[in-house]
Amino acid sequence: MEEANVLERKGKFGPGGGKIYVTRTSMPPFEEYMEMIKPLWDSHFLTNMGTYHRRLEKELEAYLEVSKASLMVNGHTALELALQSFDFPKGGEVITTPYTFISTTHAIVRNGLTPVFCDIKDDFTLDEEKIEDLVTEKTVAILPVHVYGNICNVERIEEIAYKFGLKVIYDAAHAFGEKYQGHGVGRFGDLSVFSFHATKVYSTVEGGCVCCRNQNQYDVLYNLRNFGIRSEELVVSVGSNAKMNEFQAAMGLCNLKHIDGCMEERKEVMEAYYEYLEGCSGIRMNHYHSDVKPNYAYFPVLFDSREVRDGIYAMLREHDIFPRKYFYPITADAACFRNKYRGVSLEKARDFSNRILVLPLYDELAKEDVRYICRLILNKGHNTGK
Repeated sequence: MEEANVLERKGKFGPGGGKIYVTRTSMPPFEEYMEMIKPLWDSHFLTNMGTYHRRLEKELEAYLEVSKASLMVNGHTALELALQSFDFPKGGEVITTPYTFISTTHAIVRNGLTPVFCDIKDDFTLDEEKIEDLVTEKTVAILPVHVYGNICNVERIEEIAYKFGLKVIYDAAHAFGEKYQGHGVGRFGDLSVFSFHATKVYSTVEGGCVCCRNQNQYDVLYNLRNFGIRSEELVVSVGSNAKMNEFQAAMGLCNLKHIDGCMEERKEVMEAYYEYLEGCSGIRMNHYHSDVKPNYAYFPVLFDSREVRDGIYAMLREHDIFPRKYFYPITADAACFRNKYRGVSLEKARDFSNRILVLPLYDELAKEDVRYICRLILNKGHNTGK
């Protein structure tokens, strides 16, 4: 009888006619955004570092607790230009993780650099104790990724980078608004890169930014995102077009007003998952370190085997619930690399990739939907005794 009641709730609470996706974009009230963009019809100033663009940079610098934030059209371009800003020699090696979205690896390759893959730890982040063995005379940088909101061992990575004279560029796409030991995570490394894609905790529809420590680095990034143009008649360097437009910036300003409340609601959803799945045999959930203030971006679950994971994945989709095998396969095993890295020992990354499933999590996900998802998983064969 209880299960029947859960099934009846599905259509009522799942957005989009009962379908529940892995994430759902947080948006400000419609009227608030309309009021924000109304002046654009008067000014017709839609891009080229306009009023909203400049204002959002300043507000993000304050919110993220960073010296400078350079806004970009999207997170991937931000990562590409972050690497490009150091003018590394072609063929230089970048030590990085294969347990990430393919964008991280592509940004390295598209800069003419060579990714050198390092295995991960139990918290899904780069295993810092394996980094030194991968350093060669060609190594120019370390590119770690904060995964699912778990923060890398920034102290140890900094020690290694200092020892070998390497740059550190963090892919912080999963870590917007997080703090480590009371400090905004964007402060770590030589650069930290955030994504503001619609699937992220904080969104400007598309967008991203590179956080840096000083004006000189900001100026380099400015030139790269704006063709090297400094005035109507002065082009000082070769650059790209990676500017964020005013509509994106306006969305970012609106969403920034609501981000703390959004993360609190996501926390409540995550706690509901813990309530139903904690202690379940055959399931391992992610738990944040005590010194991290999380943003509750994702809810990853490790199952006992790939077969179990794939069965749960297929079953949930049959019930209009759409989790993601995030990340599967690891980037080192992507088809575009044609088995180039198959011989690289990445045991834990490959194991986790085969067993991972990210369950739906967003601020408007109803607790009844969380219960429904969990009951489906438990009825598939996992038993908590609850």
